[in-house]
Amino acid sequence: MYRHIPVAAPSFVGNERAYVMDCLESTWISSNGPYIERFEESFAEFCNAKHALSCCNGTVALHLALLALGVAPGDEVIVPTLTYVATANAVTYCGARPVFVDSEPETGSLDPQLLERIITERTRGIVVVHLYGHPVDMDPVLDIARKHGLFVVEDAAEAHGAEYKGRRIGSIGDIATFSFYGNKILTTGEGGMVVTNHDHVAARVRQLKGQGMDLNRRYWFPMVGYNYRMTNIEAAIGLAQLERAEWHIARRRAIANHYASRLGAIPALVFPINRPWATNVYWMVSLVLNDDVAITRDCLMERLADAGIESRPFFYPMHIMPVYQHLVPDQSFPVAERLAARGINLPSSAALSESDVDYVCDQLLRIFRMSEGICGPCTVLS
Repeated sequence: MYRHIPVAAPSFVGNERAYVMDCLESTWISSNGPYIERFEESFAEFCNAKHALSCCNGTVALHLALLALGVAPGDEVIVPTLTYVATANAVTYCGARPVFVDSEPETGSLDPQLLERIITERTRGIVVVHLYGHPVDMDPVLDIARKHGLFVVEDAAEAHGAEYKGRRIGSIGDIATFSFYGNKILTTGEGGMVVTNHDHVAARVRQLKGQGMDLNRRYWFPMVGYNYRMTNIEAAIGLAQLERAEWHIARRRAIANHYASRLGAIPALVFPINRPWATNVYWMVSLVLNDDVAITRDCLMERLADAGIESRPFFYPMHIMPVYQHLVPDQSFPVAERLAARGINLPSSAALSESDVDYVCDQLLRIFRMSEGICGPCTVLS
């Protein structure tokens, strides 16, 4: 019997259906309606922040955040090279230049020790990405930012509920952004959120996402804005997800622990760490193959697929993307390149059963037993 285990899938275990039906019955289905305000207020409380402003996706959230902070053509914004392309794209949307920084090897997040050497007179800020659910070491980043008068944006698309030294991600930098795409820890299908403690920044985000309309004068437009709003139906789903946030986070952590208990002793695999100051929420259970493993990452993924198990590679680094190669034509980012070539994301959905995780582990163990000598050197980045 064929078995299929997706790498990610949403889990609806709360009031999602009831809230969506309420939207349909009330006819409030577009970008006005009571669930939008309820979701924003609840998410701000979840992040221990003053303001949360909904929008139509996580990329838009990044664009709004950078615009609200005044990023403009000619500016430079530091971003990790190992991230999803949206992080760099949002900088480009503003006419600014993304400046890439390498990763630190244990978490894959940007390495704070490399930041000062790439700051120039054009640098406006730093975007950190809490990669795959583990927080960035924020204190040294914030110290460097304050020293040079830079802003800090937290790209928390993958880290709903993660904590840094007891503080919720999203409340630490100047502004934070979240995605609620269907594979995220909390989902609205599509959707995003901008979170900040700064009143003036929040007001600018709210105006920009609503076509630039004056917040106190309807149909008066003193600036060029965008139609970046979330719908009431999406907010209804998001509110229901948020009401069960601790369940979603606990499930992710339990699944990661189950994988670790079955596979943690395998020399071929390096498991994600949990730094003492961090609470990792494991958006993905992200493993790295050791350099001396006979099988390549891509071969491993193919054999998992043959067993009905979906997996994902790590993100390609931004500096090898055709649209960004010209920014660093002669520069190497060795840590990010190695992680990208050897990293694999296993099925991580909160909906997985223990039997599902055991099946993935059994297949991985079988593949490693059979893999000696069947694959050559990994060439994914060549």
